[in-house]
Amino acid sequence: MTHNLLDELIRYDRDVQRDQRRRTLDPFPDTETMVDIVRHSDLLRALLVEPLDRREIERTLEVSRATSHRFVRWLEEHGYGERVDDRYRLTGLGTVVADGVCKFEAYLRTARRLDPLFEYICEDHEELVIEPFADATVTVATPADPYAPIARFLSLLRESDSFSGFNTTHMIPPGTEKSDDRLLEDRTVELVYVPDTVEALRDELGTDLSTAIDEGDVTVRTREALPYGLAVFDDRVGIGGYDDETGTMRVFVDTDAAIAREWALWVFDSIRADSRPLSS
Repeated sequence: MTHNLLDELIRYDRDVQRDQRRRTLDPFPDTETMVDIVRHSDLLRALLVEPLDRREIERTLEVSRATSHRFVRWLEEHGYGERVDDRYRLTGLGTVVADGVCKFEAYLRTARRLDPLFEYICEDHEELVIEPFADATVTVATPADPYAPIARFLSLLRESDSFSGFNTTHMIPPGTEKSDDRLLEDRTVELVYVPDTVEALRDELGTDLSTAIDEGDVTVRTREALPYGLAVFDDRVGIGGYDDETGTMRVFVDTDAAIAREWALWVFDSIRADSRPLSS
C-alpha cells in the first residue's frame, strides 16, 4: 500500500512539473501575485502557529501599527484571513497558501544544500525528488580532502548488512578496499551498472567487487544509461555525483529519512525492471 501511494505521488509530482513547463494559457498565479504572497510569508507563517490580534502581529513580526493594519487588510481582501473575536486567523484558503509558502521555502533551502550534487548528475533526472533530502548529509570532495565522498560511502557500507543500487562507474573504486575489509562478504548485494563498467570490473581481477561478481556473491544487472549513482543501505540512502572525465565521486548526499528510503526503493525497482541480468 505504501509503495502504491508513493508511486502515485511521485508520478503526480513529475506530471505537474512537466505540465508547469508547458503551461502558458492559465494566467493564475501571475508573477505579481506570487511575489505578493512571498512578501507576506512571515505573516502567513505566524498565523499558521496561532491566531493573533493586531498588537501580537506587531510584536511577533516587529512591524509598525500602520504595517500591521496593511497586513490584516491584505489578508481580508484576498480571502486568506478573517477576524474572529479580535484575532486574525487564516481561512481554509489562507492555511493552504501558507503551507505552500513554507514548502516552497523549504524546497529552495534543500535545493541550495544539494547544489554541489546537481553539477554532476545526468540532465535527464525527472524522477529525482529533492524534498526527502532536506536534512541530508552532504559530503563534497575538496582539494584538502578529495576522497571525502567515497570515505563517507564506505563508512555506511561497512555498517550495513544489505546494499543495493546503481551506478555509472565503479561503486567501490579499485584501491579503496583494505585487505581485511571484505566489504561485500556476508552481505545481500544487488547492483545495476552500465555494460562498460561491468567489463572494466571484470578486467580488474583481484578487487573485492570483481571477485564477488565472479563468485556469484553479488547480483549484477546492466542497463544502457543511468542518471547518477544510488546507494541503498540498511538505514540510509545516498546519491552520488561523479566527474564524467575521471569517474571519481565528487559529492555524496545521504539521509535516513523514511520517505527518502521509500523514494530510493521506488527508483531502484524501476531501474532494475528496465535492466538485464549479467551474462556469463
